[in-house]
Amino acid sequence: MELLTLEHFAGCVNEPFSAALNGMDVEFVLVEARPLPPPPSSANAARAPFSLLFRNTSPVLFPQQIYPMRHARVGEVGIFLVPIAQERAGFLYQAVFN
Repeated sequence: MELLTLEHFAGCVNEPFSAALNGMDVEFVLVEARPLPPPPSSANAARAPFSLLFRNTSPVLFPQQIYPMRHARVGEVGIFLVPIAQERAGFLYQAVFN
């Protein structure tokens, strides 16, 4: 499998990703894809670190875990999502790649 980079997700902001959860599909919308500052010893890093922020409008808070997510351009990938905030529109989940 190819190493995922920010470029894989940058063109997918405001688009839905479908996550398989307990036999049903749950929609997460990618609301932000941004670079993170490189760590001090990143000279030989395989990729530049980045963060993804997803919103889910369900009233249910999903636990932090790896979710198998699908998107038409990205394909199917396992993404470790961590709930970080609750908004009126639902919950925000972050994935950090470093």
